[in-house]
Amino acid sequence: MTIYYPNGQPYRKKGEETPHEDQRQVTYGHRGMTLEEDLNVSNQYYLHSDQAVIYKKPTPVQIVHVDYPRRSAAKITEAYFRKASTTDYNGVFKGKYVDFEAKETTHANYIPLKNFHEHQVTHMDRIRRHGGIGFIIVKFKKSNEVFLLDASVLSECWRASLKHGGRKSMPRTLFLKKGHLIPQHFMPRLDYLRVVRDVYFN
Repeated sequence: MTIYYPNGQPYRKKGEETPHEDQRQVTYGHRGMTLEEDLNVSNQYYLHSDQAVIYKKPTPVQIVHVDYPRRSAAKITEAYFRKASTTDYNGVFKGKYVDFEAKETTHANYIPLKNFHEHQVTHMDRIRRHGGIGFIIVKFKKSNEVFLLDASVLSECWRASLKHGGRKSMPRTLFLKKGHLIPQHFMPRLDYLRVVRDVYFN
């Protein structure tokens, strides 16, 4: 089945190469998958231990073409994502709405701002303006460090990048200075709610 983004570009699974891609470029294959899996398992732990209700957001899909190989079966052969997604996760923790985006970077000392999108920054600005909790979780794969950074910092960096000569990335030093290192355990794998509790509820 072929699925397309709203701009008409075909969807490719994480790790699947774009045709004629220059192999010398930075490889983004599997970016977010390991982090995503850890977050999903952690969220299941939080749910089962009744600490929070947080889920990965599904992306709405518009079905374009369906084949019917048998009367009892239908096979979707072409579809489009209806719209660009906002952020990866949302839910409720201690009576507060929580919304965040998760990213990985293979760069040792920075994450490119192009990994995020303007509509995501705008979305998290709105969340914060209406009293919700918005942040990003970023994993530096080379050091295996995972940070939580308030969405306001992302917004500041994004706006600065739009100016002439503005920096197009967020350095690891920014995460060390303004972010919060997330503890990693057997369970939950990423105890990011401990950080949320310390940062937003104290």
